[in-house]
Amino acid sequence: MELKLFDSKAVSLSKLVGSESLFSSPFFNPRHFVGLKSSPQLCSCTGISPKASYLSTSNKTNSSVGQENFTVEPIQYHINGTNGSSSSLFLREMRVLEAFDDEYGGVIVNPERLPSNPKEFSSILHSSLSHWKTKEKKGVWLKLPLERSELVPVAVQEGFEYHHAERGYVMLTYWIPEGPCMLPANASHQVGVGGFVINEKNEVLVVQEKHYAPALAGLWKIPTGFILESEEIFTGAIREVKEETGIDTEFVEVIAFRHAHNVAFEKSDLFFICMLRPLSTQIIVDDLEIQSAKVNIVIKNFRSISLSRTKT
Repeated sequence: MELKLFDSKAVSLSKLVGSESLFSSPFFNPRHFVGLKSSPQLCSCTGISPKASYLSTSNKTNSSVGQENFTVEPIQYHINGTNGSSSSLFLREMRVLEAFDDEYGGVIVNPERLPSNPKEFSSILHSSLSHWKTKEKKGVWLKLPLERSELVPVAVQEGFEYHHAERGYVMLTYWIPEGPCMLPANASHQVGVGGFVINEKNEVLVVQEKHYAPALAGLWKIPTGFILESEEIFTGAIREVKEETGIDTEFVEVIAFRHAHNVAFEKSDLFFICMLRPLSTQIIVDDLEIQSAKVNIVIKNFRSISLSRTKT
């Protein structure tokens, strides 16, 4: 087989574009040349059996159409015919989702630049995974907002798995390398707090919840709840007491905690009880959650803790 290589320095791009034989090739589209700074090589082959192969070059051109980014990679195609030889040039548009590298060798897809059409998303996602594999990337984080929920089955079909979800999005992941996935799992715990509000008379603030299981009817308990995202444990206890009873407090110390498993949605649960000093006395009950609240429960033989020792 005879192989001829025409270097881009010897044959100008303008001459190649002007050749009718190039335009007659089904693999060639002249619009692909827009924005290219260097000319790819043109290959000419003579062979016996019909066969096609390609060799990708290192030249790449980044382009943008509307809100979507893609990478154009020059591909050299060798076409062998039974009745002679032919020459062609094919520039394939490899459209890749816009993504950012993370510090662990993975990528985080930009959720604000996702295609809106599921078919288009499927094509670009497939080529993106191929591109990231050649780049030896590891984990892929794909955050799909609520308004792009129609893209979820497309990603799942491509091999993505659910990681976690919030009110406004679902996070999916894809592990590229062979072997076990090394991406961190979803959150394993929920964190609850209780406010043990006790004054200098050893009177404790207690509440009755409006919504309860039949077995807990008539139960008086300390104010409890879950901490918010990025909230400190003691801050959460102070907030829960304020929301349920209207009492202002300040943190003294953590006096107890417990660790339980398989609680809500098979997750583990951490619960902290914080001792709080009351700064006000007027009770304002939260009508949505609390049936009643009072401070006339006296704790006898309570361990000796001088609340005044933390005063300044």
